[in-house]
Amino acid sequence: MKKLMSAALFSLLIFPFWAQNRPLSVAEAIYYAVRDDSQPMGYRSLLPETLRYLQWVNGTQHYLYASDTAYEVFDVQGKKVTSFGAAPYSSIEYIDKDEVVFAVDNKYQRYNYHTQQTIAEITLPEGAANNDYDPKSKTIAYTLKNNLYIANETNPKIAITAFTDPNIVAGGVIHRNEFGIQKGTFFSPKGSLLAFYQKDESRVADYPLVDITTTPAALKAIKYPMAGQGSEQAAVGVYNLQTKKLIYLDIDTKDEHFLTNLAWSPDEKYLLLAEINREQNHFALNRYDATTGKKVNTIFEESNPKWVEPENPAVFLPNSNDEFLWLSERDGFMNVYHYNTNGKLIKQLTHFRWVVQDILGFDSKGENFFIVGTGADPREKHCLKINLKNPKKITALTTTPGTHKVQLSSDGKYLLDTYSSISIPKNIDLINTEKGNAKRLLTAPNPLEGFAVGTPELLTLKADDGTTLYAKMHKPQNFDPQKKYPVLIYVYGGPHAQEVKNSWGVGSYLWLSAFAQNDQYIVFTLDNRGSENRGFAFESVIHRHLGDYEIKDQLAGVAYLKSLPYVDANRIAVHGWSFGGFMASSLLTRHPEVFRTAVAGGAVTDWKYYEVMYGERYMDTPQTNPEGYENSRVGKYLDGLKRPLLFIHGSVDDIVVPQHLMSLTKESISKNDFIEMFFYPMHAHGVSGLDHINLTERIIDYIKKHNQ
Repeated sequence: MKKLMSAALFSLLIFPFWAQNRPLSVAEAIYYAVRDDSQPMGYRSLLPETLRYLQWVNGTQHYLYASDTAYEVFDVQGKKVTSFGAAPYSSIEYIDKDEVVFAVDNKYQRYNYHTQQTIAEITLPEGAANNDYDPKSKTIAYTLKNNLYIANETNPKIAITAFTDPNIVAGGVIHRNEFGIQKGTFFSPKGSLLAFYQKDESRVADYPLVDITTTPAALKAIKYPMAGQGSEQAAVGVYNLQTKKLIYLDIDTKDEHFLTNLAWSPDEKYLLLAEINREQNHFALNRYDATTGKKVNTIFEESNPKWVEPENPAVFLPNSNDEFLWLSERDGFMNVYHYNTNGKLIKQLTHFRWVVQDILGFDSKGENFFIVGTGADPREKHCLKINLKNPKKITALTTTPGTHKVQLSSDGKYLLDTYSSISIPKNIDLINTEKGNAKRLLTAPNPLEGFAVGTPELLTLKADDGTTLYAKMHKPQNFDPQKKYPVLIYVYGGPHAQEVKNSWGVGSYLWLSAFAQNDQYIVFTLDNRGSENRGFAFESVIHRHLGDYEIKDQLAGVAYLKSLPYVDANRIAVHGWSFGGFMASSLLTRHPEVFRTAVAGGAVTDWKYYEVMYGERYMDTPQTNPEGYENSRVGKYLDGLKRPLLFIHGSVDDIVVPQHLMSLTKESISKNDFIEMFFYPMHAHGVSGLDHINLTERIIDYIKKHNQ
């Protein structure tokens, strides 16, 4: 593996690469666009130039991207093979050497892009959702309300389920998108069968949201499983497209355990399923017969006194029905393990002390497999090739420091590598995975040339126990070390998130850079313990007491800021959203001597109001961990609130429900403490559209007013 730049050296480098000129407004920074009548669309994008819709053509060594007028197809030598149009640009659901499948809303079109002729069309019924196209069977799975259907070229509506009880929901996401679940339908490798998730929410409480767009306002109830209360009961169905027979896997989920990481065996005979107990400290990878639904065997089990969280399904080896790769962090970091379906651990293939994030696939001979992971610097993302028989034979395919998003060709011979870093807006390379050489497809110019925005730098700090912490800082472009600058700490701080990355803009919202420049602020962000891509020990120290270690680490960041001669230590504000809202409000209420003001958006204020799947993983239940829940509750620290604190919430937030803010407000009144709150009507967990400009201006104005 080629040696990358050391983290210590890299952290000392500052790249003042954004040219100065006119400032950016909040609206421009939010929409990443400025008015420019010289451009064809009347605006200039502030995002780096890219190759739109870049992707491989399945089963070939061809790739495509969209020009201004058509899709262009090229071979790996860069020779144009063909082009075809779609107006307006339709979503490409699938493309191979013969045809492309377009989707516009609920209309699907199979199109021969060589002859420029339509092969067939399928129009789904109005209201169809969770659409999933299968190229083998030319079939689309979709849901209408709580039932599952399929459509083919002769019939757009074939019912798989017909539940009249709205508590039973088939074909959609279950377990609230936890455990890596992003969809609810899974066609078998040859397209003969369709497996799907199903949930019974009879035990899940109804949560009332209010739709104010009607007269009078209307109840908009959702199902919300709060920590320690009734949860959903999951099931997995299997539908045979030829026989029209539907069976269910023989699993009893009355104990409300979770069904996750569904994978088909290549021969379509079996389903592999990771089953996690409600306590989330144990899972079993089980194999089921896809014809009878009966359990065949338990392949292996894992336990951890804190939590287990499988998020990646089994990846079967080429030309094998019984050997697969599995990602596990049982040794402290996510690594790759080689198993067979009888439960034999053939070999642990990787022993990295960093995080493997995904398995991409294999080369054409099945001799090597490809992974993406952080590499030695957890702020980065890279691709490596590893030999299956000799896993010590490792080839680093992406060697430029930065964050690489790669796509592997069907035969594993080439990568499309789109990457950026703190100094590279965007490059796109075509990499030969056998020879290692790369061909440049795009070098994006700096889209912020001519605009005055803050300059970023990456930092390396230490926690109270010596743990390495990564941070980033945005300074005004005209930074003067002789001046004293106020600080805005932008925080998230929760699991499954990483704010500090070696990427363009270092992963920050552009409005934060604009704010640093326009209002002469330093904007600072630190990834505390509990955040992702640092290994299990770093992430799991938060178990049962959310907020404690996170706050310690954020205060270490504050101590660093106060050590800088150009920081005004009496003018430090903090802002965050969601888990970041929990952090911002917790930091201010627990340490008012440190922070002058805070804005907490979409904030969790009491973890007992949060969902089962996420909340119980990190906190257990309110019944088994009452002390942890009480100590993490924002309201506990309201007494004698000394600093101005603004809470912002969407009125129909279905993730952090409004009860968080309303209950905290009630408690503040009873304690005669004054918090400010603002609701955005009919917005959910985020505030979108033009209202997002209003939101950002509100945050900025509050910080400027009170951080004096």
